Amino acid sequence: MSKPTITQVIKSVLAAFIGVQSEANRKKDFESGSLSAYVIAGLIFTALFVVTIIFLVSNIV
Repeated sequence: MSKPTITQVIKSVLAAFIGVQSEANRKKDFESGSLSAYVIAGLIFTALFVVTIIFLVSNIV
């Protein structure tokens, strides 16, 4: 199996982040992808989510 592209990693992380990742894609990610790529992408998207929430709350209040 080939390594997933950056776009595939982002798509997979976003799908998992909102809870719509299919079982087949999850298995494919664990078999072909590197753990570090998914962890780094997950941390980046989590940080962006937290910053967005803080920004929205501070502007509303």
